[in-house]
Amino acid sequence: MGLARGELRKSLASWGLSECEFTAVLVLSELLTNAVQHARVPGRQVATRFSRSGSMVRIEVHDASPVWPEVRVPDPYSCGGRGLGLVAELSDQWGVSDRTGVGKCVWAELGPG
Repeated sequence: MGLARGELRKSLASWGLSECEFTAVLVLSELLTNAVQHARVPGRQVATRFSRSGSMVRIEVHDASPVWPEVRVPDPYSCGGRGLGLVAELSDQWGVSDRTGVGKCVWAELGPG
């Protein structure tokens, strides 16, 4: 995960969007954690992709699982189950889409501010 966070930081800096670094890295971490914990398929990699459109950044996490994630309402005393809720709150929009081949792409888009 550290490598992916570093690559995102480099991309944001090169695009002149460092002001959204904290939020973007947090969103990436939550999406990656979700993929590793719930969607990892043996023999298949989890991959990340980052793109920019104007002042918006798109963060994608690709995995080989066909199961789409859902925002849950966690038990107040639970240590987990809040990741996608955070992604929903911190990003301008997020979603899940099919991809060519097996699996899915979970993505979030966010801008500065």
